Formats: sequence, C-alpha cells, structure tokens
Amino acid sequence: MAKYETVAVFSVKAGEEKAKELVEKFKALIEANGTMEAVDEWGLRKLAYPINYETDGYYVLYTYEAGVDFPAELDRVFNITDGVLRSLIVAR
Repeated sequence: MAKYETVAVFSVKAGEEKAKELVEKFKALIEANGTMEAVDEWGLRKLAYPINYETDGYYVLYTYEAGVDFPAELDRVFNITDGVLRSLIVAR
C-alpha cells in the first residue's frame, strides 16, 4: 500500500449537483480499492485557462492509501468519464 493524492477538476456545465455526484462516485471507487484519508472539496473556482470552452471548474483533492496498481485504473476511469476536465495523481 502506498499513499496518493489526486486533484480532479469536474465540469459544472451540467450544474454543480452533477459535479458533486462525480465527487461521490470517485470517493466510492477509491474506498472500494483502498483507504480514504480525506476528501477536500475546494469547490467552484475559475480555471487558469479555458478547457473545452469552460472557464469554471469544481476542484476536489482526494488523499488516500491504495495498492500500487490502483492509480493506473483510477486514471483510466477519470479519462473515460464525462464531466472530468482534468485530473492529476501523485504519490506522497
């Protein structure tokens, strides 16, 4: 088990409620594959530059412990999920 941090930026084009659903979806995915330490919701913030013509995003920081093969799977799920603008996974 290794410790990781993941920052995700979710689209708010479909509403902030949809972004919060994605927060819970990924929280459940991480808890199913590891140990969640914290979920820090930074909320709605202005993006530094437009992504897909959007200027605002819903930021979330996940701190967790998981197996070494899980970050690759999490990154794959982030990439195929609609509503995820950006994500970054780093080992602590």
